[in-house]
Amino acid sequence: MFSNLPFGFLFIFTMVFGTLFSISSSHWLGIWAGLEINLVGFLPILVYQKSMSESESAVKYFIIQALGSSLLMFGSLSSYSIFFSWENLSNMEFSLMSLFVISSGLIMKMGMFPFHYWLPSVMAGLPWISCMLLATWQKIAPILLINSLFELNLMYYFMLIICLLGASSSLVGGIGGMNQTQIRAILAYSSIGHLGWMVYALSQSVWSMKVYFFIYILISLCIFVNLWFMNLEVMKNLNMLMNFNMYSSMTIMVMLMSLGGLPPLLGFVSKWVVIMSSMSNIFWSFLLMLILGSVMSLFYYLSLYFCIFLGSSKKFYLNIMLKEQSNFIMMLGLLLNLSGGILLLFSNSLMSI
Repeated sequence: MFSNLPFGFLFIFTMVFGTLFSISSSHWLGIWAGLEINLVGFLPILVYQKSMSESESAVKYFIIQALGSSLLMFGSLSSYSIFFSWENLSNMEFSLMSLFVISSGLIMKMGMFPFHYWLPSVMAGLPWISCMLLATWQKIAPILLINSLFELNLMYYFMLIICLLGASSSLVGGIGGMNQTQIRAILAYSSIGHLGWMVYALSQSVWSMKVYFFIYILISLCIFVNLWFMNLEVMKNLNMLMNFNMYSSMTIMVMLMSLGGLPPLLGFVSKWVVIMSSMSNIFWSFLLMLILGSVMSLFYYLSLYFCIFLGSSKKFYLNIMLKEQSNFIMMLGLLLNLSGGILLLFSNSLMSI
């Protein structure tokens, strides 16, 4: 990936260090500094090929992240009167308005509803590895910082707003993906929908959020790495998968349906964990909106599946073959996603004992 970029691994280290520094800080100034270090390390990765589309995406990403950092600092300064300390979180001086300003900055950095408009346009101009980092690693710090805000005395109202935003994000991810044919935009709207599930799970159980986030990262790694090995930089939409053999097309589509949560694939296990942990909670009614968004996502995934299946069946003996290493990676990703049903059955059998 970084063959044309000097000190590429240094940028990766800076990005990882910024995230770890942010989530381990004990005051808002350290949190802000960690997020900025992460931004400084991630921006050169976005423009390593020096194309116009990458430069445009990097400028959009920088503006959004700068605005999110500004909201974060404004909310913390207005609430703590320049104390910069997490020790004041239990203080009643922390106003509801300051809480909403801080959470708005973090939500904007993640790309969740209602600040989701930048994510599809940014991902549309990036290479696969940069898209993978944007959809996975860059979500870690904001979502864990939102978890820290649940320690406030205004927890009920904050949880209600977060659940509503999470359910709306799932609906936006489902509706927005229906109008897209470009594969990066589809994966961006899928990321928006999954963010809604993760934030809702965060308000119910931190354990369920971690399980969901881990499974989402695993499936995303399988999808993006396989697309990268298939060298599909020239491919702008999923219909061009018909130009490959049926095995390649079906493997990618199984991973995408696992990302959408089709049972009994691996992506369904994460949604099942969130549903089971939320049924005894007072905010369980938001699950209807979340499930509806996932059903809409599965609708356009299945439509693409049947389109590619009917097209690939006529071209099964095409001479377009994949690299040997990508065949192994495809098989590994396929086995990981197909193991979801076995994992769910095994967990149910253990619970019944």
